[in-house]
Amino acid sequence: MADVPEEVKRLLEAIDAFEAIEDPAERTSAVSAALKKWPDYHARLRQLREASVRTLRDEQRKTWPEIAKIIGDVTPERAQQIGKGVSTAARAKAKKKAEREAK
Repeated sequence: MADVPEEVKRLLEAIDAFEAIEDPAERTSAVSAALKKWPDYHARLRQLREASVRTLRDEQRKTWPEIAKIIGDVTPERAQQIGKGVSTAARAKAKKKAEREAK
C-alpha cells in the first residue's frame, strides 16, 4: 500500500478496526451505525471528486485522458461524466431507458 494516499490508508484501518471488535453484538452495532451514515459520506465523497475533476479540467486545463489516469481505472468518457456529476446509478437508469425505447 505504498502508493495509497494516507487518507485512504486511514479509512481502511478504520474498517479493519471494526473487524477487530471481538464482541459480535458490539461489532454489529458499530458497523450498523457506520452503514447508516455511509450514504451521506458517499454523497460527500462523490461531490468532492466531481468538484476536483472540474477544477482539474477548468482551472488546470487537464485533458479527459489525463483526468482519467488521475482517477484511475476509468475511461476518459467516464472521467467526463464524473465531472458532470453523472453517477453510476444515473448511467444505469439512462441505459435501461434507452433499452426500453429501442424495443
